[in-house]
Amino acid sequence: MSNTYKSAGVDKEEGYKTVDKIKKAVGETHNSNVLNHLGSFGAFYEIGGYKNPVLVSGTDGVGTKLKVALDTKKYGSIGVDCFAMCANDILCHGAKPLFFLDYLACGKLDSEIAAEIVLGMVEACKDNNCALIGGETAEMPGMYKPGDYDVAGFCVGIVEKDQIIDGSNIKAGNKIIALPSSGFHSNGFSLVRKVFPNFEEEFEGKPLYETLLVPTRLYYKDIHRVLEEVKVEGIAHITGGGLYENVPRIIPEGLCASIDGSKIRIPSIMLELEKRGGVAREEMHGTFNMGVGMVIVVDAEHAEKVLHLLDDAYEIGEITEGAEKINLSL
Repeated sequence: MSNTYKSAGVDKEEGYKTVDKIKKAVGETHNSNVLNHLGSFGAFYEIGGYKNPVLVSGTDGVGTKLKVALDTKKYGSIGVDCFAMCANDILCHGAKPLFFLDYLACGKLDSEIAAEIVLGMVEACKDNNCALIGGETAEMPGMYKPGDYDVAGFCVGIVEKDQIIDGSNIKAGNKIIALPSSGFHSNGFSLVRKVFPNFEEEFEGKPLYETLLVPTRLYYKDIHRVLEEVKVEGIAHITGGGLYENVPRIIPEGLCASIDGSKIRIPSIMLELEKRGGVAREEMHGTFNMGVGMVIVVDAEHAEKVLHLLDDAYEIGEITEGAEKINLSL
């Protein structure tokens, strides 16, 4: 019997099935700027309507949150996570997402699972007026075990050069406003899994995995609602490293983000992890978003308007003078 690609562990037919299951839905994310469709060697996206456009790109994955999805066979939210982790980053510079590409790797391709993951991306792209214009599915037996998947993505957005937000105009007296997260998002799951090894246990009346797999919140509509009405000085996406590592990325030298930790609305699941795992509050803030998914910095005179525009936003501090870029009082 002669060797074949299939006998080596790669089933091309399953790949074709995946494409068939996602092709129509992916096409629904396209607009007139997309000049070709799935199947080409490259994806074409035409840019128009900008005076001095700057492209802003971001790439990320889902991390070990995937393990929760794989162990519980609940794949629907993972695609949303992948898109959100990329798109939320470029929002920090005032960009609007244009298009997204995904990379899905596995040991043994199952078209049903692959399609479920990609359809989550489709859902997120639609919410962000973004086109899913391409991707890659790699079946790699020997590199991954059967049943294992890895997911990553790449997002490109656009902003007028004179409207780029980079934190350089932040000054003392500016207010710091928090936008709540939807949970852990896609960070810190190595610690989450260590403290919560049983994803099936009950938490607040439902299986724990339902809380852990709540997808990363998409902030496109919230951020651009604010940008249309208010001059924003800085935006930070609170991912791995929490407030401690992400807020300083936008703070100019000589200034400090003074944040009152008592004002932060910490989700109950994070309080449970802190208690059960014996994790110090400072370590919690250095690992998780602690309920703050995005931070917006604006002039004090605009703070109330931002809070009015975003029903669930709330103030957590202000910019002061100081050598340290963040002072989080716990």
